[in-house]
Amino acid sequence: MHFKDVVGHIKVKELLINSYQNDRTAHAQIFLGKEGNGALAMALAYAQYLLCEQPLAKDSCGNCNACKKGNKQVHPDIHFSYPTVGSKKISTDFITDWRSMILANPYLSINQWLERIEADNKQGNITAGECLSIVQRLSYKASEGRYRIMILWLPEFLGKEGNRLLKLIEEPRPNTIFILVSEQADKILNTILSRCQLINFARLDDDEIAQYLSSQFSLSAEHSQNIAYLSEGNINKAQHLMNEQSNNNSKLFIEWLRVCYRGQPKAMVDWVEGMITGKHKSKDFFAKTGRKDQVHFLKYALFFLREFMTLQQGHDKIRLQDKAFETAHNMLKVLHTDAIIEMMQLFDEMSFHIERNANPKILFLDASIKMHHIIRKKSISIA
Repeated sequence: MHFKDVVGHIKVKELLINSYQNDRTAHAQIFLGKEGNGALAMALAYAQYLLCEQPLAKDSCGNCNACKKGNKQVHPDIHFSYPTVGSKKISTDFITDWRSMILANPYLSINQWLERIEADNKQGNITAGECLSIVQRLSYKASEGRYRIMILWLPEFLGKEGNRLLKLIEEPRPNTIFILVSEQADKILNTILSRCQLINFARLDDDEIAQYLSSQFSLSAEHSQNIAYLSEGNINKAQHLMNEQSNNNSKLFIEWLRVCYRGQPKAMVDWVEGMITGKHKSKDFFAKTGRKDQVHFLKYALFFLREFMTLQQGHDKIRLQDKAFETAHNMLKVLHTDAIIEMMQLFDEMSFHIERNANPKILFLDASIKMHHIIRKKSISIA
């Protein structure tokens, strides 16, 4: 993977390249960033750059033998460690799946990874056996390149087993580099944190994600921007939203607000029926939804309400467009913050119950009635 393939984070790229060119590459680094913001992708690009035989001013060359192997994630001097399931399993047992996943999506989430290795409801972890495997793999000299590199994805899954790696991280063999890619620094042992250079990855801008979606997937500028607004800086989430029914959630939610405001029982039942089955007598934007779609819909509803509260605070720049923005302005006239908080709590509870197989028709109808009472506490006009 090349630096140019990593979305955004220009300053981080410059920092890593300058440190290498000035022969100041840290032997242990933590790339810290939220899920889907590119920390793992950057680690892959950085490892390839470090091993490139003819590195360019701002990227790996892409043509040498090391780059060709790096692009396929098969370079013998780049090692990986990541959460697995099973007390006796180690990361090399799943290396084929791992390579396949990061080649397809270097912005993957832990849930996607655990689903790939059929973890079912088991929690992933990095075991004592995995730590011993890391020590063993890094006990030899580099096979082909200048460095031997270990990319450890999600060190927060180490727990106390991380103590087994302390000496290796603090006093590694010559030309050994650790790159720990983390999403939650507070769950990493302090003894490991203190031995590593910490590099923070800021949230990706909406425009950066929109440009990525437009160039990689040939989406229209408007479609890309809408998805970027909802992704919250998470490219992995943005890629899912491309094909999700949730692209239509803005229309669904605005219609729901109207129905709940009016409080007509038949209209509520019709909306719920349309939401679940995709069949509605007069609206053509309904589509059959499954539980994941329903959860995404509620996430959009929460997103809308968060943006509405931002608008309440006097900020004109909010991430709502067209009809949704107009609706928010109409609600702004008289709807108070207390009602918005009640609605947000309701949507959180609904998500909880949907994920635990509650009956969606009963759940959404009950919520519609509650929404009517919440909204009617203050008269609003939703055009």
